[in-house]
Amino acid sequence: MATAQPAHNPETTLEIRRTFKAPREKVFQAWTQAEGLSQWHAPTPEHSAQAQVDLRVGGKYRIEITHAKGAVHTAVGVYREIVAPEKLVYSWSWEDGSVTDTLVTVDFHDRDGATEVVLTHEFMPNQEWRDKHVQGWTGCLATLDNYLV
Repeated sequence: MATAQPAHNPETTLEIRRTFKAPREKVFQAWTQAEGLSQWHAPTPEHSAQAQVDLRVGGKYRIEITHAKGAVHTAVGVYREIVAPEKLVYSWSWEDGSVTDTLVTVDFHDRDGATEVVLTHEFMPNQEWRDKHVQGWTGCLATLDNYLV
């Protein structure tokens, strides 16, 4: 039986905006292709990622993030909305059950050849988990910036 999703709450929602010096189509592809995700979806240089992607509404993804010391954290979810190259919406859970049934929305805005990404991650179980995910997403987006160069 599925657990009920908590109500939308600003205290458990994060929003990060970042502009990349790359065309919107290229940034969107980095988010939606396994090869790209595997290159940048790691929060620090001590982490690596391995992604699997079934890019279709109802399709699943899996991103295994491994720390150099061996710890593995795996994010899993289902794509809910795909509007190339403008928007991506998917569920986000940690495979270990520590965080489940959250929702990620990524909007890609064309800014004269650059791309502004607005990432919204909702329905965290509490502020502590929201803050951990702010750190993780901030690190991943820094890695994405390097990947897109």
